[in-house]
Amino acid sequence: MEEILQYFPNLTEIQKEQFQNLAALYQDWNAKINVISRKDIHELYTKHVLHSLAIAKIQPFEPGTYVLDVGTGGGFPGIPLAILFPETRFYLIDVIAKKINVVKAVAESLNLKNIKAEQMRAENVKGDFDFIVSRAVTNMPDFVSWINDKIKKTNKHELKNGILYLKGGDLTEELATFPKATEYNIADFFDNAFFETKKVVHLPLKFKS
Repeated sequence: MEEILQYFPNLTEIQKEQFQNLAALYQDWNAKINVISRKDIHELYTKHVLHSLAIAKIQPFEPGTYVLDVGTGGGFPGIPLAILFPETRFYLIDVIAKKINVVKAVAESLNLKNIKAEQMRAENVKGDFDFIVSRAVTNMPDFVSWINDKIKKTNKHELKNGILYLKGGDLTEELATFPKATEYNIADFFDNAFFETKKVVHLPLKFKS
């Protein structure tokens, strides 16, 4: 929690309590279902919560924004972002039902009214979104093919509507066919060795009628 407060000092008391409660909730669920790697659960706040919140350092979401989280797993990056941006709507999807059940239970426990979670393939999602977020579920060409027709026409942020993608390592080859993609080094925002090779990739996408 100290890291969260260090980098996001203006949280409300409700947000602080919600972030604080994540540890017990995920430890409890992880004992039943392997939602988070067993070796990572004790580093939940660094490797999962703070990592998710790196997206907020690249582009804070305006009230009324609609965000799709593809392959959310146990709720990352969607749940930490939903806590941080209570006036933004989040739609969290994953193909694995038991993980979505965890997401629903955590969201309910935290009283997060701005989250909808469903077992769903990205290709089958209906709706238009300001941003589509994800944490390294696949390579960028495949990811784009899944969600390319789901972007809102009207921009209301500094960054253009499109993808905000959490991924690590050398992405030169993967992004070769996306000249408009921008890589942001998370280590520029968070002082922790874990983030040295981690990035947020922004890829603007055009609205398709």
